[in-house]
Amino acid sequence: GDVIHRMLTATQYIAPLMANFNPSYSRNSTVQYLDNGTVFVVQWDKVYLQGKEDMGSFTFQAALHSTGRIVFGYKEIPVPVLQISAAQHPVKAGLSDAFMILNPSPDVPESRRRTIYEYHRVELDTSKITSMSAVEFTPLPTCLQHQSCEMCVTSELTFNCSWCHVLQR
Repeated sequence: GDVIHRMLTATQYIAPLMANFNPSYSRNSTVQYLDNGTVFVVQWDKVYLQGKEDMGSFTFQAALHSTGRIVFGYKEIPVPVLQISAAQHPVKAGLSDAFMILNPSPDVPESRRRTIYEYHRVELDTSKITSMSAVEFTPLPTCLQHQSCEMCVTSELTFNCSWCHVLQR
């Protein structure tokens, strides 16, 4: 989005593994990405935890498919994720989304108060994140997938959708 606020980083993320990684620790550590038009992949390769380099290196990736499918792949997880300290940085794995609204402040009419609304958080059980494992997220169907009035009104989805002739959705 066009709004940047530090709380949004705590509420808007796609995180195969969020922790206090230090990619500059080793010349062999990289964070790379690939976008071929149908899938966008980010890979953390041989990255170490800040101050805990003796634990070993981590290699994992997130693949975002144009269909909405998301796959987290874990190649190298040298220690149980539950053993990673969250003292310096949160340790999370999952998905979260939020939006921010600027509301007029009742006390000062010309100022605005930022309100962040979080929704649809999916937290992974970090005890299940191990080397050579993967997690797949498959999007649920929505009424936005319909491209015609007929498809919308005959849909078996239980959203009680109706066709909007103005928006053509």
